[in-house]
This record gives sequence, structure tokens and C-alpha cells, in this order.
Amino acid sequence: MKVATAFVVLAGTCRACHSFVALPLRSFSSLLPRTPRFVSTSDEAPTTTSIPHEENQPTGALTSVTTNAIEEEAKKEKMLSLPKHSHDGVNEILIKTEEVLRALQDHADSVEELESSNANPRALPPQDERIYANAYVDMSKVDVVGFDYDYTLVTYTDELLELIYEMALSKLVHDFQYPSEMLDVGLKFDPLFSIRGLAVDKETGWICHLSYTHKVSVAWEGREKLPSSRIYQEYRGKRGMRPSERKKRLKPLNDLFSMAECCLIADTIQFFKDRDIPFCPMNAATDVLSAIRETHISGDFHRIVAENPEQYFLPAPHIKQVLNNLKEAGKSLIFVSNSPFWYVDAGMRYFMGENWMDSWDAVITSAGKPRFYTDDARPFREVSRTTGRIKFKKVDQFEPGEVYTEGCLKELIRLMKWGVVNGSNEDNTKSSQLSPEMAGATTLSTSQVLYIGDSLFADLVDAKREFGWTTAAVAPEVGFEMHAESTTSFVQTQRSIDLLVNALRLVQEELGPVVRTQEDNEMLDCMEKMVSRWRDKETSLLGNSFGSIFRARHQPSLFAHSLRRYCDLYMSTISNLRHYSPQHRFYPEQGARLLAHEIQGGTDCWDLEDVLGCTVPEDMA
Repeated sequence: MKVATAFVVLAGTCRACHSFVALPLRSFSSLLPRTPRFVSTSDEAPTTTSIPHEENQPTGALTSVTTNAIEEEAKKEKMLSLPKHSHDGVNEILIKTEEVLRALQDHADSVEELESSNANPRALPPQDERIYANAYVDMSKVDVVGFDYDYTLVTYTDELLELIYEMALSKLVHDFQYPSEMLDVGLKFDPLFSIRGLAVDKETGWICHLSYTHKVSVAWEGREKLPSSRIYQEYRGKRGMRPSERKKRLKPLNDLFSMAECCLIADTIQFFKDRDIPFCPMNAATDVLSAIRETHISGDFHRIVAENPEQYFLPAPHIKQVLNNLKEAGKSLIFVSNSPFWYVDAGMRYFMGENWMDSWDAVITSAGKPRFYTDDARPFREVSRTTGRIKFKKVDQFEPGEVYTEGCLKELIRLMKWGVVNGSNEDNTKSSQLSPEMAGATTLSTSQVLYIGDSLFADLVDAKREFGWTTAAVAPEVGFEMHAESTTSFVQTQRSIDLLVNALRLVQEELGPVVRTQEDNEMLDCMEKMVSRWRDKETSLLGNSFGSIFRARHQPSLFAHSLRRYCDLYMSTISNLRHYSPQHRFYPEQGARLLAHEIQGGTDCWDLEDVLGCTVPEDMA
């Protein structure tokens, strides 16, 4: 069969906005194999490949190696061998799709060359050190920048999650009377099991990964992944629940601390299942959630971390530079954390020295977010910097160098003497009628406050939704996933998925608007199973059980949807701010909010129509 010399339109997932973007045209004729290697429909026996081995290798070991190699080859063939069809046009699409698919796997060097050729030559920060925008943000108009503490100003090693896991497990055994054997079997936090942005179904104990439409994309019961049939059975033939039921059953696990929570729930359920111990999954999930909550409230792990900062904190060499850059640009800095003062004081002294509070215009600890945003009249209390105890006196104004606790945003606005307006005539009229305490206050529109935190729902959602603050999320997963997605294996896998999905579209166009035959449906089912296998591989390449925090299989995840909806900016770490001027203007990616029909050419990674019939124009050859 003669394959036309062709151009292939390449497009990839934009790592800035997780949408698809077009990449330059590239000749693909050199990537096609000289001899088509699709599965033959003849009765010829398949060619076997001998496996080299040493002469002294034991026969049993050789047999095992041979068997494993055969199994791997068979598994690979299932991911590369497309079905055949009696319709000539459909069969041509299938054959040529398989050729490109196989060529893609055989030419890793060409994929690497392609990725390299698309690198931006300009002097930009590395991709994992950039700040990404969901909305237009002009930093020159930001007068106040607020920071959370945990996983924002400071970041922890996995040893902290191991510590929280161990303490909560101990509470399960000693306080909740769980089997003492749980302490003896070596249960430990597994950083490769969970991701942020999951949810636990409190009725079943399942750990669920939700899509942006609240559908359960993946679910695990203990350490066992559930088949789709179980999910449909549990949720009455659907992958989702009614909003009222969802609110009752699902507990979001959105912050980085919750990864220990997720792992302990799964391990507890698996412990009971492995030993055939009767248990109530609702009670198990509830008890683990309670044990984790009590571990946080008790302050036990806080004391250990404060005494061993070098063991539990990751280095933060740029924190001083970031804060100094903002201060020198005339911006006010506020510190708002849910952690107690004595704990954040130990960490900030470790990173910034004894005078760390000099950088801040207001320091608020034990703030109780998100209640901090929603309460109307909770007063601030002053905290003794020497004893850490709360003073009884009323707080009428913020004093430099002092620490405050509790409070609410409306009180913060009053004490910081911000008159909040948004530019409308109505609001300007209201601002002229402020109380005497607010007379002479600086008028501050809500967009002039930027708050940076890691927890979407504790730190950012109410700040954005209730007060219209500009918000920025710290998501270290951005850096990790971008590194994983830049590897040749991941690029090949993503291209293969897009290739197969596009082929599914093309074969249906070729079949036309007619009733599908059994042969048609079997072919489509077979191809969809191939796509599913490639998606499984994509998940495994990210090194955890659930895949990307930003995607639930082929759809945006609920976490990604919330990130886009409530966060104007996001970054892997606040250190990324050092690459940008305090007056930088951030622009959202052009395709960040486009619907499918608005994206030129759709979301195809490989445009097979070029492969199927187009020749290379002379001026591009």
C-alpha cells in the first residue's frame, strides 16, 4: 500500500491552561515505517522475536523471562492493533491510523526533536517556574498582597504527611479501639497513592476522583480500583449523584494535608478486607476523618515540626527576595494563617530570622478560614509574642509588630482603614457615608487585594466569591506534572490517545448518518477500549493511582474547574514571583475558556485527514 507524503498538524495540551493549542506543521512522511505493520488478516503465523540470554542462565529463569516478554508484547499489540472493517473507506482510515500509531512508538527520537523544536527561545522562566493566568491581572494596581502560611510561604517534606498519618493511626487504635494489629503490620503513608482534589464517599469509604461535572471518574475501595460496573451499581446507573446527595455523602480532600487522610482511609478499609473483618465503611471513614482532625487540633505534630524544622521543611531560598520585592514596590503585606502563632513563629524565624515580622503590615494567626471571610462581627484578639497567650483587651487598631488572632475580614477592613469601593456610583456614595472611624481611609477596590494560598476552599473561594479579591493558588503539582508530561513516554502516549480519538471521529463520518451494524459497533467498542488502555498508561506515567490532579481521565477534574473559576493566577511555588516585576501584567491564555466549536481545528493532536489524502504543497516541501 502506498502512503501519501503528508503533513501532520500537531497540537498539544497547553501546560499553561490545560487546553489544546496548535503547533507548527511538520512533515511526517519520514516517520512512517517503510513496511506497514498493521495486523494481517491472513493466516500467516506471526513472527516471533528471540530473547537474548546468557548461556549459564537457569532454564526456569529463562522461561520466566520469555513468558514475561511474550505477555508484554501481547499487551503492547492490544494497544497498537486496530480492528478491521468491511467498509473500504473505514478500513483505509483504520490501516493508516495504525501505521501512524506504530510509527509514533518506533520513533521516540523524532518526538524528542519535535518537543525541542517547539521550545520557546525567549528568555522566559522555566515552565515549572512560571505564573499562569486564568484572568487578566495588573500587578501595578495591586496595593495589598496577603499570604497563607502552610504550603504557601513554607512547604513541607513528605515526612510531615508520614507523621500525621502515624499520629492519626495511633489515635484510631488507642482512642477509637481499632485492632492493635494495625500498628504492627507496617501501615505507612504512601506518597504515590493519593493526589490532592479527591473526595471520600462517607457511605462507602470510596476514594473518588471527580470530573468538573461532579461525575465519579475513578474510585478506589481500599487499595483496589473499582470497575465501572460497581460505580454504576452504587450510583443507580450513573457516575454521579444528585446535588443534595452529593453534599451529604462526599467530603472533599482539597488541601495537601488531606493526602495523609486519603491514604489512611484506604489503608484502613484494605486492612479489614484482607482479614475478612466485618466493618462499616461509613464508620471507618468517619473515624479516620475524626482522628486526622484531632491530630491537627491537638497541636502534637506542630510541636514536633517546630522543634525539627530542617527535617520537615523544604528549602525556601527565595522567600526574602519575593517579600522584599513587593515591599520595595510600595505594597502592603498581610499574613493570614489558620496555624497558631508559636508554630508559624518557629517556621518564619527558621527561614527569615528573628525580625521576620518587620516585613508585614498585619500578622493574623489562628484565623479560622474560611469562617474568617464569612463572619460579620468576630473581633480580633491580640496574642502575646512571648507567651503565645491571647490577651483580653479590645483591639481598636493594629499596632506594628503585634500579632492578632481570630477576627474577620470586615474587621480587618475597618482596622486597616480600607474603604472598600468598586468604582460604581452607588458604592462611591456609600463610601462618602462611612463611620467617623473610616474617615480619611484609603479607598481600596476589591481587585487591589491579592491573596495567595494553597487551599482552594479554605483560602481562596470565599475571598473571591464574597469579596472579589484577586486570588492566586499555590499548586506544586503544576511543576511535577509539567516535568512528567515533557517526557518522551508521556508525549507518545498523549499523541496516541489523540490519534485514536480522531480516528473514531473520522470512521463515523465515513460511515455516515445511518443505523450502525453489529460490525460497526464492535469496531467502535474495540477502539474505545484501546483508548482506555492508553489512558491507563498515561495515569501510570504520573506515578500515582489517580492520574493528573487537573484531569479526571479525559475531562477536566473538579479541582481544575475550581482552580479556573476561583483563582486568577496559579503557580507551583511563591518563589516563582521573583521572576516577575511587581508591576507585571498577566494575560490569560487565548484558549483557556473556549468551547469546542471555538477552537480552530478542534482538539485533534494528529489531523489524519492530512495523512489520508493531502500531499505536501510544493512551497513547503
